[in-house]
Amino acid sequence: MHASYRQRMAQFVLLLFLTILSIACTPPRNNSTLDPVNNEVRIPETANSDASTLAQLNIAIIPHRASAEEQEKIDRLADYLQTSLGLPVKISLTEDYDTSIDLLVEGKVEVAYLGPFSYVKAKEQNPELEPIVAHIEKSTGRPWYTSTIVVNTESGIEKLADLKGKRFGFVSKSSTSGYLFPLADFQTNELNPERDFIEIIYADSHDRNTALLAEGKVDAIAVNKSSYILAQKTGLLPETKYRMIWESAPIPSSPIVISSKLPETFKFELKKALINAPTGVIAIGGIDADGYTLVQDEDYEVIRKIQQTLKLANP
Repeated sequence: MHASYRQRMAQFVLLLFLTILSIACTPPRNNSTLDPVNNEVRIPETANSDASTLAQLNIAIIPHRASAEEQEKIDRLADYLQTSLGLPVKISLTEDYDTSIDLLVEGKVEVAYLGPFSYVKAKEQNPELEPIVAHIEKSTGRPWYTSTIVVNTESGIEKLADLKGKRFGFVSKSSTSGYLFPLADFQTNELNPERDFIEIIYADSHDRNTALLAEGKVDAIAVNKSSYILAQKTGLLPETKYRMIWESAPIPSSPIVISSKLPETFKFELKKALINAPTGVIAIGGIDADGYTLVQDEDYEVIRKIQQTLKLANP
């Protein structure tokens, strides 16, 4: 059985589940139907929509990558959601991770695209938050990705122990791949960044972190693997001068998180719109995605366990 066939079948099953969910959570006259040819969930134009209770849907996105290209992707997603949901949509790329968390926790936005660790932090502060979908990583074909540690080959770093006495770049203390997972492995290898590194810089985004390494401001960085691969392809971190010395275990993909106070019908419509989104509007937040899949809070329990093991208190 070919992988493409299995993928289509998996998508069919997922969308069938969404259709059943629609029947359970929407008024009787809002009967959703599944188009098995186009793999789309359809709701008749006469269906009720709780989206009308919102004047505008506000979405915050953590800054994986800040660029004109990223803004174009955000604009395409906003246009698509505005058409699909029938209301104005404003998407903001925040300056840092914690700003996205605060905006969602405080109810200043209804939706946020957060990293796994950022979601766990937000959920601790506001239990009325829930993840609805997460992207399928194009490189793995699964809703997970990995963290890497990349070094300048001229630094003499061959293994984690060699990081002692070096300059290191993290993304953010709220980043999963750019902080949490590397920190867990540092502890396993008896490395204490505050004690063992001569300098630590927090770049606030993955692209800024790769730039720090390319500019020689640090000797090593922690970034998600897709950011490292992109930096290789663009020539920012050529293989002749930079290499990966560590890769993490799989990390559950970054979720799109909403307030559970939103009406059930609207939550379904948002899920449906994201699941049915064309490829051109999926890759937000600097990811290389191949669609969205449903997720739930339990999928991020592994993040909580690492947080507890490292005794990282939520500020």
